[in-house]
Amino acid sequence: MGTAFDDTSRSRQPHRVAIPPAKPFLQTLKSNLKETLFPDDPFRELKKQPSASRKLLLGLQYFIPILEWAPRYTFAFFRADLVAGITIASLAVPQGISYAQLASLPPIVGLYSSFVPPLVYAMLGSSRDVAVGTVAVASLLISTMLGKEVSPVENPKLYFQLAVTATFFAGVFEASLGFLRLGFIVDFLSHATIVGFMSGAATVVCLQQLKGILGLVHFTHETDIVSVMRSIFTQTHQQWRWESGILGCCFLFFLLTTRYFSKRKSYFFWINAMAPLTSVVLGSVLVYFTHAEKHGVQVIGNLKKGLNPLSITDLAFGSPHLMVAIKTGIITGIIALAEGVAVGRSFAQYKNYHIDGNKEMIAFGTMNIVGSLTSCYLTSGPFSRTAVNYNAGCKTAVSNIVMAVAVMFTLLFLTPLFHYTPLVVLSSIIMAAMLGLIDYEAAFHLWKVDKYDFAVCLGAYVGVVFGSVETGLVIAVAISLVRMLLFLARPKTGLLGNIPNSMIYRSMDQYPNAESVPGVMILQIDAPVYFANANYLRERISRWIDEEEDKLKSRGGSSLQFVILDMTSIGNIDTSGISMLEEVKKNTDRKELKLVLANPRSEVIKKLDKSQFIKTIGQEWIYLTVAEAVAACNYMLHTCNPKHVTTAEANGQDSNV
Repeated sequence: MGTAFDDTSRSRQPHRVAIPPAKPFLQTLKSNLKETLFPDDPFRELKKQPSASRKLLLGLQYFIPILEWAPRYTFAFFRADLVAGITIASLAVPQGISYAQLASLPPIVGLYSSFVPPLVYAMLGSSRDVAVGTVAVASLLISTMLGKEVSPVENPKLYFQLAVTATFFAGVFEASLGFLRLGFIVDFLSHATIVGFMSGAATVVCLQQLKGILGLVHFTHETDIVSVMRSIFTQTHQQWRWESGILGCCFLFFLLTTRYFSKRKSYFFWINAMAPLTSVVLGSVLVYFTHAEKHGVQVIGNLKKGLNPLSITDLAFGSPHLMVAIKTGIITGIIALAEGVAVGRSFAQYKNYHIDGNKEMIAFGTMNIVGSLTSCYLTSGPFSRTAVNYNAGCKTAVSNIVMAVAVMFTLLFLTPLFHYTPLVVLSSIIMAAMLGLIDYEAAFHLWKVDKYDFAVCLGAYVGVVFGSVETGLVIAVAISLVRMLLFLARPKTGLLGNIPNSMIYRSMDQYPNAESVPGVMILQIDAPVYFANANYLRERISRWIDEEEDKLKSRGGSSLQFVILDMTSIGNIDTSGISMLEEVKKNTDRKELKLVLANPRSEVIKKLDKSQFIKTIGQEWIYLTVAEAVAACNYMLHTCNPKHVTTAEANGQDSNV
């Protein structure tokens, strides 16, 4: 069976299990902190430089990436970035106005937010493809969270102040995560969480746009589907505007049709990119010539010409609503950060280059801080705009600069042209964009691959749609944390068997042809052993032993003599885990079984040595591989009574440790 152990093989001594040399505590702590906060060793290039000036230059290039790639910039790159920048500007203008409306802010603020932040990101961002701008989900969050405290209609000035204050704190939070190398916190928002949350938020945003599509004036401030439906259907006879409804449906059909053709043929991407601006132009012309604003079709009205005014004095640090602004900033900052970093990484993979997540956080944080001082609200790297930028053939972040210049030109000269833009067109633009974020294909994939991930996704979606955006986020994160704790507290254990005609031992569940070794039970633990799972593992190992003994008795075969613990997957262990092993050792001794350890890892064997557990179990019962442990057990079974094995008999000629 491949486990036979003759005198020839016994003459070859097993490899020793080495105990790593002890390191000073401070050195170990420094090493662990470096691995936690600097896994990519970002300053390794600086160490190789002999001169201080060169180190300074590389340091500046690290924190300001434009200094690194700008000297290599070519005219060919500029041509590509010029086309991409103009293309995304045509999308940025109508989206900026639309999402500002969604955030219950003046439409001009949406244009301001598409001017300054892209310039900052172009200097600090590490992605070549991310196109910066306002995002729908963050806009909805700002509207719902701040709208509960201050009415944007009754007190628009205070509402605007809280919005820029929330943006400031979002930027501080994002930049702090980057500077402190704490970007892994965002990883707690799993893929399933983001899919469910974004789909739920997109559904809520679509429902909210029915206000504009139907021309409603009075509408609920709640975001759950029940409140929205009640608000719509209680106004069927008095408030619905058929003119607005027909116009909205026509433009929505137009936008969805252009997206369909763009997906069918990738070289038609520009049709989808130009569709929102085309809708704005057509809607404005239609309203102007038909005077539809006099027949119930609401329009934007006057937009102030000029560049962003400073808003430093609008930061409401002394407001009684400051805590709400901070809470809003942190929550929207996390959502915007998760979306922006995920989008940047996705498109970086397409072009086979790497982006630094922590640098992205610093870039997003800085642009939101600067934006909050220049009358902007929260911005990130939205998927729709970035996809257009990518398809338009952008080469570097200069496309963001081109977009910002185009928006600047719009602010200086073109804002009066948006006077007759109907709000129903903006609602159609938002709804069309949000329908693309409802990723049902990803949900089906989650159901097919991992039902638990699907439950996380569904929990986030249901929480957002039937509760609120905050409720959905809390539910999704809570389910994800519970799952993570279950993985840690209830690690997988399983029996290993021998693959016929080999010395390989694998899971008997995965390989049904694997054969058990007579008199030997090989048990694998697939996780680090900590206080959270030590008690469970002690009970589970005892149950494995009892079940194996009962099975052998029922078959009438040889009795169980050895229990081998394969520790290959145990990367670390704490004192509770060591206590668990001591109790397992006592349990096996009571049953007159021998406990054998196979392949303990570096940290594990070091702690077992310090705790004197190696002396307790005996150095002769620790082996480098499962195969060597099985061979030694077979030798004992064939040559002597394992219940009375001496150290010399088990060890042969030399110790294993």
